[in-house]
Amino acid sequence: MKPGQFRIFRSSVAGIEAVTAETGHSFPRHTHDQFGIGVIERGAQISLSGRGMVRAEAGDVITLNPNEVHDGLPVGESRAWSMLYFDPRLMTDLLGDMGRGDASGSEFPSPVIRNGLAAARFRTLFSTVIVQDGPQTTLQRDGLLLSIVADVMREKRRQDGFIDAPAAIMRARELIDDDPAAPLTLADLAEVSGLSRFQLLRGFAKATGLTPHAYLVQRRIHGARRLIAGGMPLAEAAFASGFADQSHMTRIFVRNFGVSPRIYADTMR
Repeated sequence: MKPGQFRIFRSSVAGIEAVTAETGHSFPRHTHDQFGIGVIERGAQISLSGRGMVRAEAGDVITLNPNEVHDGLPVGESRAWSMLYFDPRLMTDLLGDMGRGDASGSEFPSPVIRNGLAAARFRTLFSTVIVQDGPQTTLQRDGLLLSIVADVMREKRRQDGFIDAPAAIMRARELIDDDPAAPLTLADLAEVSGLSRFQLLRGFAKATGLTPHAYLVQRRIHGARRLIAGGMPLAEAAFASGFADQSHMTRIFVRNFGVSPRIYADTMR
């Protein structure tokens, strides 16, 4: 793969997206609405995650949780990785199979895992996800899925970077979550939280890692991704998810996911 290239593969598993990338791009703070497990294939990167500042090098397993604010900067010119993104409902089912009780509230504890066996297991799983189903492949794949999730869940959290959001901030965030396409203002969020606009702005960024506007844009782009995956035309998806136009949606989509909405739509068909 050439530097600067992203590729989304057609997945054989409902609820999983498979991506490879090699790039020197520095990603700004953003989120995904899925769980992610991957491996750094070449190079290294540093990133600020909801679980602290971390460095991941070639051979390391990397993870992320839904709506976890993170960025990513290469160490050197570029780095390459492979990644599987899991729909939260699928992850809940997998964790339930593992007997983890209330799996709906579970999170991956460590953003970087140095475990050669887990990395090898992930690479095998990735190769089975991007090929056509066969009886033996399906059996192997299901076993690998449970094994890799067990690998990342048994790791200990290295640093507690989570901040418990105050109830006032939670009310503002829930207002955004209830309808991300709505034309909300800072005054709207301040009113529902019972704070001044400045208090809301400062408290929201401290609690979530994003300004209210940046958080709103993230919620909108995740909504757009789901609509596009479901087959909605791009212009309609942009409007339905709250973007001013398709070009605005496209800029945010590429910045978040590394590929254009058109390429993503073609892969999902």
